[in-house]
Amino acid sequence: MQSPSSTRPRHRRVRRATAVLVAAATLAALSGCTAGDDGQVTLNFFQFKPEAVSDFAAIIDDFEAENPGIRVIQNSVPDPDTAIRTLLVKDKVPDVLTLNVNGNYGELARACIFADLGSDPAAETVNPAVQDIVQSLGTCGADGAAEVNALPFASNASGILYNPDIFAANGVEVPTTWTELVAAADTFQANGVSPFFCTVKDSWTAVPAFVNLGGTLMPDGFFDTLREESTSGAGTVSFAEDFADAADKEVTLFDYCQDNFASRDYNAGNKAFADGESAMYLQGSYAIPAIRANNPDAAIGSFPYPVTDDADARVVVSGVDVGIMVGRNTPHAAEAQKFVDYLMSPDVVSAYSEAQSTFSPLKDAEPNNDPALAGLEPYFTAGTIIGFIDHQIPAAVPLVNLLQTLVITGDTETFLADLDSEWDKVAARTTTQRQGK
Repeated sequence: MQSPSSTRPRHRRVRRATAVLVAAATLAALSGCTAGDDGQVTLNFFQFKPEAVSDFAAIIDDFEAENPGIRVIQNSVPDPDTAIRTLLVKDKVPDVLTLNVNGNYGELARACIFADLGSDPAAETVNPAVQDIVQSLGTCGADGAAEVNALPFASNASGILYNPDIFAANGVEVPTTWTELVAAADTFQANGVSPFFCTVKDSWTAVPAFVNLGGTLMPDGFFDTLREESTSGAGTVSFAEDFADAADKEVTLFDYCQDNFASRDYNAGNKAFADGESAMYLQGSYAIPAIRANNPDAAIGSFPYPVTDDADARVVVSGVDVGIMVGRNTPHAAEAQKFVDYLMSPDVVSAYSEAQSTFSPLKDAEPNNDPALAGLEPYFTAGTIIGFIDHQIPAAVPLVNLLQTLVITGDTETFLADLDSEWDKVAARTTTQRQGK
C-alpha cells in the first residue's frame, strides 16, 4: 500500500505546486540523462512522493556539492503511476526512480524495465527481511531469476495507532491478543469513548486491517498456490476457504467504529485522531505525518495487530514505502549508480526516516526514535515482518471496493465469494493472453 499524502503542512503545498509545474514542463521531454558541453551529466530522477519533494531536494543539493560533474533533476508529478507508464510506452525510462514497491512495481520489474542492482555494494547493506518483501513482488528474468531490481530506501509498518492518554484514563493496557483487543474496545465503548475512528468514504481505508488479519491467518504459500491453481484448476485453496476468519474479524473491528464511519474520509480521520476523538486508529506509520500536521502535539502510540490469542504470533505488516531503481538502459549507468549509492548511505537513509516517520531498511540501523513508532520498531528491527498481501492481488481485482462493502454490510459470505470470482476472472484473462502469444 502506498502511503497517502492528501493532508500536508501548508509550506509543503507551496513546494509541491512548484515541483508539479516543473515536472509538467519537463515530463514530456524526459528521455534519459544527458551530457552538456562542459561534460556535466544530467540525471533525470523520477520521484513519486509529493510530500517528500523538499527532503529529496536537500539530498540532491548535498549530492551535487560532492559530485560537481553530475546534475540531478527531480521530477515529481501528481499521478506517478500513470506518468511512469506513459514514459514507458514512449520508451523514455528515467535514469533513477523512486516508486512505491507494490504490485504495480512488481509488474514493471517482471517487464525488465529496471537494472539489476544485486551486485552493487549497497545491496549488501539491506535488511534481508525487507529485501525479501521486494523480491516477492517480482523480478526480471525467467522463472523468477533473482535479480534485484529495487533497493528499499524507506519502509513503513501497518499496525494500530492508539492514544496513550485515552488508554491511561480508561485503565486499558495495550492489547497483546485478539481477546484483549476486543475487551479493550468494549471498555472504551462502555465508557462513551469511540474505540476506532474509521473513514470508509475512502474505500482503501478498510484495507490496512484486512492485510494484517489475512496476512497473519492465511496458510503459508497461499498466493503462490492460488496462482498455480488458477492455471491447473486444482482448487485446494480459496478466499472463501482460507480467509473466512479474517473477514469475520474485519467485520468485528468495524463494528466498533463511530456511527458516521461510512461518510468520513481519511483527512477527517487524521484530524479526528489528532484531536483525541478515538482511542485507536486502524492506520499505519504512514499516517503519522498527516496526524501531526493537524496537531503537532498529538498523543500517538502504536502496536501490532493482535490477530490471534497467541501473543507470540504477532507480526508487523511492512511495505517498502520508497524503493530506488535505475533504468535498465540508462547510458550513464556509472553516474546513476553513484547517485543511488549516495541515497543508500546510512546518514541519508536515517535522516529521511526521521523526517518522514519511516523505518530504515538497512542492517544494524539505529532504531527510529519517534515515540509513535516504539511499539512497532522492535518487530521491524528483528525482521518479524510480512509484506502487504494486497500487493499480491492484481489491480484488476476490486479489493478496496469489496472491502468497503464488507465493512458496511457485514456480509462476509458474499465478500469472499466475490473475491474468488474476481480473482478467477483475472486469472482466466491472463491465461488466455498467454496462450494467444
